[in-house]
Amino acid sequence: MLDESIMTVGQTVLLNAKHKDKVQSYKDLNDPEYIVVSKPGTTGEEAVKRLITKATYKTAGTESEGAMMVLNGTADAFVYDFPFNAVFIAMNPSNQLVFLSEPFTKEPIAWAIRKNDPDFIKNLNDFLDRIKADGRFDQLYHKWFLSSDWHRFVR
Repeated sequence: MLDESIMTVGQTVLLNAKHKDKVQSYKDLNDPEYIVVSKPGTTGEEAVKRLITKATYKTAGTESEGAMMVLNGTADAFVYDFPFNAVFIAMNPSNQLVFLSEPFTKEPIAWAIRKNDPDFIKNLNDFLDRIKADGRFDQLYHKWFLSSDWHRFVR
């Protein structure tokens, strides 16, 4: 097992812009008037069912489908992991979407590796410590999740 998580992410909200004046956080969605979407069997669904219990909950078959429901106005909000929502909004810039980017859950992310391989675990932990200490981790995080400069290369 790793000594620590690689990074911590959490659930965020893609919001249809028609609600930007009334909805400032996930808590404001806790009302049956809002249709909140997530993907079944995910921590996004779990967060909606645990923290946004009064919203009208609908499921989407894929993450992209759920986010598109908000973009197209058939849902009010999509709850999912910060990295997916950050990439979706970068790839689909629109004045119809608002990204409530402050995670409202805390979910550590780690590598899953085969059992009983202490050398591999040590190498992974050493690598992670090195890139966190020298700033490369923060640079990569900023590049892929906080900046959208990269998206023009994948269209």
